[in-house]
Amino acid sequence: MIERLKLFIQKFLPKNSFMRGVSVLVGGTTGEQILLVIAAPILTRIYAPEDFGLLAIYVSLLALLNVISSLRYQLAIPLPKDEVEAANIAILGLLLVILTSIITGLLVLVFSDVIAELLGVPSLTYILWLLPISVLLSGTYTIFNYWAIRTKLFSAIASTKFAQTIALIVTQFTAFKLGGIGLIVGQIVGHSFGTARLAQLSLRMSAFKHVSRDGIFKVAKRYRQFPLFSTWGGFIDTASLKIPTIVIFSMFGPIVAGLLSLAERVLQMPISLIGGSVGQVFLSSAPEANREGKLKVFVEKISSKLIHIGLPPAFLIFLTGPELFSIIFGENWRQAGEFAKWITPWLYFQFISSPLSTIFVVTEKMGQSLTWQTILFLTNLIAVLVGISFGDATKTIMTLSVANVGCYLALLIWVAHLSKNSSYIILKPMLSAFLLSIICVSPLLLSAFLLKSSPIISTLSFLASLLLIFVRYYILALGRS
Repeated sequence: MIERLKLFIQKFLPKNSFMRGVSVLVGGTTGEQILLVIAAPILTRIYAPEDFGLLAIYVSLLALLNVISSLRYQLAIPLPKDEVEAANIAILGLLLVILTSIITGLLVLVFSDVIAELLGVPSLTYILWLLPISVLLSGTYTIFNYWAIRTKLFSAIASTKFAQTIALIVTQFTAFKLGGIGLIVGQIVGHSFGTARLAQLSLRMSAFKHVSRDGIFKVAKRYRQFPLFSTWGGFIDTASLKIPTIVIFSMFGPIVAGLLSLAERVLQMPISLIGGSVGQVFLSSAPEANREGKLKVFVEKISSKLIHIGLPPAFLIFLTGPELFSIIFGENWRQAGEFAKWITPWLYFQFISSPLSTIFVVTEKMGQSLTWQTILFLTNLIAVLVGISFGDATKTIMTLSVANVGCYLALLIWVAHLSKNSSYIILKPMLSAFLLSIICVSPLLLSAFLLKSSPIISTLSFLASLLLIFVRYYILALGRS
């Protein structure tokens, strides 16, 4: 009976290894995302916007430290054919994470007051001591996560992420009386779950028994382009994403930063679910495709899928963001929906390009990656400075969105070039996805612009659009455009 059930389920699973890997990660992390969706409306009613603002600042600082904690050697783990060489890279990355955690602790001990004063967040002084712990836990998890990607332990990745989410939510619920600190502690507890599991699965493999000091020095030299180029590129890339949050916090206060943080948090969920899963499996499979001369077709197929998957919900959020946020999270969060509306185009293009951007790693073009990340950073810096000159948070976010759409579209064309494709592989599916997405949200467009409808008709048109989007995804799942 059990064997029959397995055979029945296998009929619905993708047959090729890439899509099967994506399915495992997406299936495993769907539960995680569902929990986050369920928890979010409750969290917004027990935490204030300024609490989310404090979390946003802390996460921004942590992200900047995480990107340099292992000098990006973890990106090289999936690349070598030899397992022992890959294990040496993993241990090298782990040692660097420990060193970075110690240095972070010393910096916090000496400069915590100065950092809090510079950021205009006095309360940050009392929570900066948590940063070294966060760097150690998240950095260690990242190292073993990349080993799991190399060895295609996708089910283990999915299960650990699920455990992390449960731990995060439970902690944030129980620590709500601490305010923003409760949200931060939840993040730390979440990072700690799953790390031991992935470490156990990785370290018991025979390759780690042959790790040596000479081997570590050898891979440090062989893959030195990662710390030389990718670390700085990654830091610049992360800074381009996080500095706007820090600047907005300083210029417009913690409430605005908290509203923006929620908007990003909600919209990042599908990016994490689909885009993150595709990116991990892409990095696992692309090196082999590159060695076999199949990278061109591989990139063309994946880019087309991402373009079509991301656009229908992007249209939906753009048309209904403020109303959806006020209903789901409470009227106090309507402005977050307005922010979500304007950052949706930005995050849509990020959703497509982020998984594909690992092509810089696959082709070992780290110098080009650094160039791209520098362009993104400078563009964001100019955009945020122009935006704040308006003296309005919404206009600042709109300016940032326009700038990022342009940058990520340029990145997609760059990726096409690196894979020896033309920009046509990006523009053609984007045009067809746009037209099909217009059809999906046509009930909403008709209701908004022609009927000047009542709340009942607006609700029915929203449900009708959801149904059409579901049908669109069903067609995509069957392998049709």
